[in-house]
Amino acid sequence: MVDWVLSLEAWQQALVGTSFTYFMTALGAGLVFFFKDIKKEVLNMMLGFASGVMIAASFWSLLDPAIKQAEENGSIAWLVVSFGFGLGGLFLYVADKTLPHMHFGPNHEKEGFPSHLKRTILLVFSITLHNIPEGLAVGVAFGAANSADDPKKAVLAAISVALGIGIQNFPEGAAVSIPLRQENLSRKKAFIYGQASGIVEPIAGIIGAVLVTKVTLLLPYALAFAAGAMIYVVVEELIPEAQQTVTSKRHFAVFGVMLGFIIMMILDVALG
Repeated sequence: MVDWVLSLEAWQQALVGTSFTYFMTALGAGLVFFFKDIKKEVLNMMLGFASGVMIAASFWSLLDPAIKQAEENGSIAWLVVSFGFGLGGLFLYVADKTLPHMHFGPNHEKEGFPSHLKRTILLVFSITLHNIPEGLAVGVAFGAANSADDPKKAVLAAISVALGIGIQNFPEGAAVSIPLRQENLSRKKAFIYGQASGIVEPIAGIIGAVLVTKVTLLLPYALAFAAGAMIYVVVEELIPEAQQTVTSKRHFAVFGVMLGFIIMMILDVALG
């Protein structure tokens, strides 16, 4: 498996990795054919799980390699990584404030420029926007393997990122399609919209892989950028949404975060 991945170009590796993460999104969205409703506690745990995976991946899979790469380049590591991390968060902030979308909260708050798009489309745009850094993280990880001293180890690390993102995309896909079903969409339409939210990941992944392989000096910046964008999503969207419940049930989200963090940490340490 690893040897086959190594035989591919970086952008092809990114495509394979992000195709898996997209498939997991579609698989999760497919739960809408079996369930019409989802308990708030379960949804909170799913969102918490996604948060835990993204937090762990941001450090072990992105920031730590970015620091090492910056040091190898002879750069001031903390400056490079801080700049890239901050830029990633700023990018998501600007996108959040400009692109029309609607949050998956009880109040369905709208953000971005005014739009007459249907609320279901705005809901899909919300999760699609937040899938960009996930696809970028996978693509940049595979792109980094292209210039690594130990390509096999680097590809294993990139595979762990794809596995982690894919695992958290399964509940995320369900967290999109099932609420859409509650918006009175048919099961088929809810599934189509739910899986469509993951299509952006292969696109972002290929772009990330191509950028860092063409301009290797961008690698530590790109790794930190992806980390900053993912942390922004976690803090601005996922955890606040997971905490919108009565105090006595907030522990479901906390346990989800812990579980997601542990699983991603294991993947990174074992494979990376």
